Amino acid sequence: MGSLRGLHLVAGSCLKLHGRDASSSLRLARISDLKRINGFCTKPQESPKAPPTSTYRHRVPLHKPTDWEKKILIWAGRFKKEEEIPETISFEMLDAAKNKMRVKVSYVMMALTVVGCIFMVIEGKKAAKRHETLTSLNLEKKARLREEAALKAKTE
Repeated sequence: MGSLRGLHLVAGSCLKLHGRDASSSLRLARISDLKRINGFCTKPQESPKAPPTSTYRHRVPLHKPTDWEKKILIWAGRFKKEEEIPETISFEMLDAAKNKMRVKVSYVMMALTVVGCIFMVIEGKKAAKRHETLTSLNLEKKARLREEAALKAKTE
């Protein structure tokens, strides 16, 4: 406990010595940069600067969309018309629109796959009623090939 008190005294004396050297620079800093109001230091008021119109507020890199990317933004539902799309957009907005389109395309492909499967089942049942099975078609094809081979053998 005694060593802690000694350390505290040494630290206090060092700060006092350092404070004498630094006090002149602090006075200059207070005069030029800081105002002293009711015991609190505040920075002086600066005139508000207008943000540049060509950059995004959060310093996100911007991208000028191509015609195809504009169509993706419209199809994804981000904008209603091509005139509403700004000159530059963020990559995050474009990625979100592309991901939404990927999901929509995958839903369409799943629906088309289900419709195609149902169509093939219906066509297969119709062919079975006409006795057009793969087995019967293969047997007919083999019989025809045998006949052609036999005719070829006779002519030679």
